[in-house]
Amino acid sequence: MPVFQSGPNQAPSWCEMESFDIVELARGESHSFERLGQKEKLLVGRGKCRVHYGQEVVEAVERTNLDLSEEGITFEVDEVEEPTTLIRMCGIWGEELGGSGLFSASKCGVRQEERGEQVNYPKETNFDAHWHDCDEYWILYEGRGVAVTEGKHYEVKAGDCVATGMGHAHDFPIVHEPVRAVYFETTMMGEKRRGHLWSHTHGSPAPQADRV
Repeated sequence: MPVFQSGPNQAPSWCEMESFDIVELARGESHSFERLGQKEKLLVGRGKCRVHYGQEVVEAVERTNLDLSEEGITFEVDEVEEPTTLIRMCGIWGEELGGSGLFSASKCGVRQEERGEQVNYPKETNFDAHWHDCDEYWILYEGRGVAVTEGKHYEVKAGDCVATGMGHAHDFPIVHEPVRAVYFETTMMGEKRRGHLWSHTHGSPAPQADRV
């Protein structure tokens, strides 16, 4: 099943992202991260804080995206100036990555012209069905709805991660409560084309059969 939660041994065996954490901090709190993965990444979903790792100090705000992959270096967060959500990812991804950041999904009153894959299921968002030349992970830290991957529908909520293997189409067609989430595209493969890919524009996908 491509939907899993935080903690060790929760991700499917094929995943390059082996685990994740969602850390909620109130104003004035601090947090130290015990290193778990060969490589690690930290994103700020909301708020404002200071991140220390090695000799580096970063004044972090919403959308700050830090690569913390240098082995042996732990990191900690302090100077939390407002309620802050941190998403930490750990794993064994390669050097050439797709992309990572934040995205949102919500109901839209008027659907825009669909540019993504053609779908045959109900859809109330402007999120485009697409696929990648890499694996992609969505980590929800707010809201709930229905995610589609590999042709199956999954009810998902804050705290869930949706893992989609290279070449498999995925979509976020239904939102019950506005969704905020992290996306993380790991090691580029195949033709190594970046961004959202669609059959009508980029040709037929080559999904990895073992990544389901």
